Amino acid sequence: MGSTRGTGRTRRTGRLVAAGVTCGAALAALTVPSAQALGQPGRQGVHWAAKDPGTPRVRFRGLAAVDRRTAWLAGTAGTVLLTRDGGSTWRDVSPPGAAGLEFRDVEAFDARHAVVLAIGEGEASRVYRTDDGGTTWTESFRNTDPNAFYDCLAFFDRRHGLALGDPVDGRFRVLATDDGGRSWRLLPASGMPPALDGEAGFAASGQCLVTSGSRDAWAATGGGARARVLHSADRGLTWTAVDTPVPAGDPARGVFALAFRDRAHGLAVGGDYRADQPSPRAAAVTADGGRSWRPAATPPPGYRSGVAWLPHSRSAALAVGPTGTDVTTDGGRTWRTIDTGSYDTVSCTPDLGCWAAGEQGRVARLER
Repeated sequence: MGSTRGTGRTRRTGRLVAAGVTCGAALAALTVPSAQALGQPGRQGVHWAAKDPGTPRVRFRGLAAVDRRTAWLAGTAGTVLLTRDGGSTWRDVSPPGAAGLEFRDVEAFDARHAVVLAIGEGEASRVYRTDDGGTTWTESFRNTDPNAFYDCLAFFDRRHGLALGDPVDGRFRVLATDDGGRSWRLLPASGMPPALDGEAGFAASGQCLVTSGSRDAWAATGGGARARVLHSADRGLTWTAVDTPVPAGDPARGVFALAFRDRAHGLAVGGDYRADQPSPRAAAVTADGGRSWRPAATPPPGYRSGVAWLPHSRSAALAVGPTGTDVTTDGGRTWRTIDTGSYDTVSCTPDLGCWAAGEQGRVARLER
């Protein structure tokens, strides 16, 4: 359903913006009380540093941070950008002929190899892959089912990955690849539990499908009577569904993004993406691999569309959305707003680099 599949098919365009994060000192600052310095004028400390790509009309909901210097962006008007110098300069590496597509997710293995997903009904849902840093692209999948709509991608490693699609004939669709996204196959629907009435995924930040390790995957849902998280322990062949405490019951509500730091510990964020609607209980946490979820004691104050664990931390994470950025330093039990700028998606890397991106071409990194 995506952040743009709001009420029915129209909601596939949610509201989100941009900003980013990076550097080892930033991690230390966010995991101790000095995190309070983020976003406070006149204070020395961590802050969002803009990395302007010069594309003010593009909204970036797809983000793949490779390291502190390398990041891929995917957005509206078929736009894909790449930086290899920490955001000082950006290359437009958009696939030829893709200007009419809506890219919502990008998964990158390094500065040369990446896979991007375009969303929409029927043939608007496509997957492209590059092996030369975006100089050339190959279309590796084009949806031919007019009832199907794909939301997000996730990879277990450089070869094995999945793509999540909204329910068709009452069950979510899942594509699988075992050659790095060069080819895709539809997995049997028999391994997927029945979908709730109105249930779908949100293509809001490329984080409605995530993985941990070599076989575990989780998918976030909304739009139905309950917001659920689906889990597979066999690379998408079979799934179980668990209710979360995140409010649902409306096409605009549910879980929008997930993040797992290992097979057990995960975060879920979401809410109601409509700007005029409140989003109470918009975050939840699991410590048993998604078999159960408990609400955050102090959740973010509003809808959040993206979430990421900070590198090498067992307790610190960031959540982003159109009304701000929040940090948790206790594994998702409590959240505190540290910036009021609007962002759509956030991604952190093992070398202590974190990035975020969103509307009006905004991209940023966390710096000291």
